[in-house]
Amino acid sequence: MKTQSFLKPFPGSKTIVVILLSSALLTACAMSPTSPDGSEGVRAKFTELQQNPAMMTYARVELRNAENAVQLAEQPVDDNALAAHRIYMADRMLEIARAKGESRMLEAERAQLAEQRDASRLAARTREADRAHADAESARSSQAKAAAMSSREAEELQRQIDSLEAEATERGLVLTLGDVLFATGSSEIQGGTNQNLEKLVNFLNQYPDRRVSIEGHTDNVGSAAFNQTLSRQRAESIRQYLLDRGIDYRRLAVSGYGYERPVASNDTATGRQQNRRVEVVIENRE
Repeated sequence: MKTQSFLKPFPGSKTIVVILLSSALLTACAMSPTSPDGSEGVRAKFTELQQNPAMMTYARVELRNAENAVQLAEQPVDDNALAAHRIYMADRMLEIARAKGESRMLEAERAQLAEQRDASRLAARTREADRAHADAESARSSQAKAAAMSSREAEELQRQIDSLEAEATERGLVLTLGDVLFATGSSEIQGGTNQNLEKLVNFLNQYPDRRVSIEGHTDNVGSAAFNQTLSRQRAESIRQYLLDRGIDYRRLAVSGYGYERPVASNDTATGRQQNRRVEVVIENRE
């Protein structure tokens, strides 16, 4: 006869075990402590600051301290006053981290702006110095060119003066045209090309800013009135010659002095010949 085992499960025993286990778990959860009210707020504020790159750059240490305070505030505690104090301290440390981060960020921006401003000023001074150097170089080059040009102009002017056979005086360059240009008692220029007059035309064309005074002179043969008129007419003939060759009339002045300004004695034929002349005075340039 076999002995019946007392460990044989009775019907529905598994269901009872499951129910008992579930009840135990629910009771354990209900009895487990939870984070204090308000801890979610400081956690959210910490997350917000943690996601801000500026805060992570300029307030890293303060955020780490604030995180520790947040974690402490999240711990369950039976003392409500202690829980509130922890939450308050966590919130203050978060605000300190925010203030420190923003302050340091502003300082960094100001420093960057100051560097940019200093760089801009340095660049401006450098450009100004470069411009001054370039202007000085240009001025020296211009002066050198002007000096070289003045030297060439002076050489060319002297060559022209030598070609004209003019005399340099305080009044200007004086070109003396003898009486061979005119027949006796006449104011008409005799035929043929006169080299001195052509040289005078070339000179006046090359130096268009020079003004000219044309002065007629005679010897003392004949009356004063006759010689005055003749000297003027001969000067007018020279003026017309220049006008015909394109010289501006505004550059030409004419006067006749008769025998008032002799350069030699009228007592000899040679002296009288020297007195019969037309002087072309090329005024000095101002």
